[in-house]
Amino acid sequence: MSPAPALVDAEDLRTRVDALLTEHVEHLLPELVASGSGAAPLAEALRRMLAGGKRLRAAFCWWSWRAHGGDPDSPEAAAVLRVCAALELFQAAALFHDDVMDDSDTRRGEPAAHRAFATLHAERGWSGDAGTFGRSAAILLGDLALVASEREFVRAVADLPADRRDAAHAVFEGMRTEVTVGQYLDLLAEVLPWGEDPAADEARAREVIVAKAARYSVEHPLLLGAVLAGADDAALAATSAYGLPLGEAFQLRDDLLGVFGDPATTGKPAGDDLREGKRTVLVARAMAHARSAGDADLAAALHAGLGDRGLDDDACRALAARIEASGAVAEVEALIADLGDRGFAALAQAPLTEEGRAMLVALGHAAVDRRA
Repeated sequence: MSPAPALVDAEDLRTRVDALLTEHVEHLLPELVASGSGAAPLAEALRRMLAGGKRLRAAFCWWSWRAHGGDPDSPEAAAVLRVCAALELFQAAALFHDDVMDDSDTRRGEPAAHRAFATLHAERGWSGDAGTFGRSAAILLGDLALVASEREFVRAVADLPADRRDAAHAVFEGMRTEVTVGQYLDLLAEVLPWGEDPAADEARAREVIVAKAARYSVEHPLLLGAVLAGADDAALAATSAYGLPLGEAFQLRDDLLGVFGDPATTGKPAGDDLREGKRTVLVARAMAHARSAGDADLAAALHAGLGDRGLDDDACRALAARIEASGAVAEVEALIADLGDRGFAALAQAPLTEEGRAMLVALGHAAVDRRA
C-alpha cells in the first residue's frame, strides 16, 4: 500500500505543504516569464511534478520534529513546514534528472518531462532533434527545482536559533551531495562488468541504495525534523539507527515494485527496471542462484534481458517469473523484513514522544509494506 491518506493528512500536513508548493510555483512563474515569454512551460512542468507524490519525506520530517518535542502551535512550525516543502522540491529535482538518466517513458502514469518536451518540440515543428530538446529541457527543469529547493530551505531556517539553523544546513547539504554521488554510483554500476561476481554486484547495489535513496528518503528527513526540534547527539544517533534500515527496506521494496508492481498503482510499466538495466539486489540474487545451481539458461536470460529496451510486456513477465522462481524475490522479502525489524526495534527504544513515535511507526510500515 502507499502511505495511507490519514498519515500524510494528519495535522493538515499535506494541505499545508501543498499550499507552500503552489505558492512557490505561482511566485516563480512571473520571474521565469520576465526572463523570456517562452519559459512559461517550465513552471507548468514543475507544477505537474509537484502535484503528485506521496509526501512521504515531508511526513517523516514533520513527525520526527513532533516526536522530538516540536509544538505544532509554535512559531517554529511554519519553518518546519517550509523545510518539508524544500524536501519535496528536492525530490522533484531528483525525479526530473533520474528520468533523463534512465530514459524513462513515464512518471506517475504521465509522460516523463523529457518525453513531454520532446512531444512539444515535434508538435510545434521546431528545428533540431526533438529528443535532445526534451532531455535538455528536463535537465534544466531539475536544475530549476534544485534552485527552488534551496530558496525554500534558506527561507525556512533563516530565523531559527543559530545552532538549529546550522545543524539543519549540515543535514540538508550532506543529503544533496550524497544523492548526487549516489546517482553517479548507480550510473557507474550499469556500465561495469556484471554477473561474474554476484556478491560484488550486490555490494555495489547496496552501496547505491544507501547513497541514492535510503538516507534521503527516510533517514535525512527524520534527521532534519530532529535537528529542527533541537535534538542532541544521542537522539540523532538513535534517529539514524532506525532511519537507515527503514530507508534501505523502502528502496528494496521499490526495487521489487520496479519489476512486479501493478502499473495502475506504480504509474510506470511493469518490468521497467529490467528494461532500464537496473543492477539491483534482486537481480544480483537471481544471478547468484543461477551460478550456484549451474542454471546457464537463467544466467543467459538475465544477461540478455537486463537493459534490453526492446523487451515487450510478455518478455518482461517471463523474465520476472524466472527471477521469482529462482528464490530471489523471497530472499529480498526476507531482507526487507529483517531491515524493518531492526528499524522498528530501534524506533521502539528511541527517546520520543509517544504520539510522535506511533506516527513514525505507521509511516515506516507504510513505506516498507507499500504496493506503489
